[in-house]
Amino acid sequence: MNTAIFTLVAYLIGSISFAVVMSRLFGLSDPRTYGSGNPGATNVLRSGNKKAAIATLIGDAAKGWFAVWLAERLQEQFSITTAGLALVAIAVFLGHLYPIFFKFKGGKGVATALGVLLGINVWLGLATMVTWLVIAYAFRYSSLAALVASIFAPFYYGLLFGVDEMLFAVVAMSALLLWRHSKNIANLMAGKESRIGSKGGAKAAGRK
Repeated sequence: MNTAIFTLVAYLIGSISFAVVMSRLFGLSDPRTYGSGNPGATNVLRSGNKKAAIATLIGDAAKGWFAVWLAERLQEQFSITTAGLALVAIAVFLGHLYPIFFKFKGGKGVATALGVLLGINVWLGLATMVTWLVIAYAFRYSSLAALVASIFAPFYYGLLFGVDEMLFAVVAMSALLLWRHSKNIANLMAGKESRIGSKGGAKAAGRK
């Protein structure tokens, strides 16, 4: 029962879309109405408002970290197993992808996945983040960086901790990230993917 409650709470935390929340606070258009239509930090950046994009990135990552951190902190008190922690990790991630507060239309989960990995282990999160940064700096494609980082994350976990229930959660998140980026993969192959800093759709995203 405790595991079910923690899993539900994690899903609800994940369902808070900071791209939508921050866009409203900064007086911007709904990020689901311009650019890629994805409620995430990269699309918010297309509005030209870097502060809103950074706030979105931090918020989406923080909710992933907080859900896992909270479950780990209360693990002994509520008898949460490693499998239970893995369910919490998946639940907060799924909350971002399919948020109940926003008609189940969420983002792709890159920042939230990073937050989850940081919650699991700081070194795991940092290794994955560095991978993203290196690819993003070299090629200027946020989607490509996310794809490469998501592929490497399970390997990093396996090297650090071996095979356990949490590894399967990380693999599941990576698979979902790859699936959510299927359109980006097609655009990359066709040479149509937008680069980081591109203001495609920014005009439509102007301040209300």
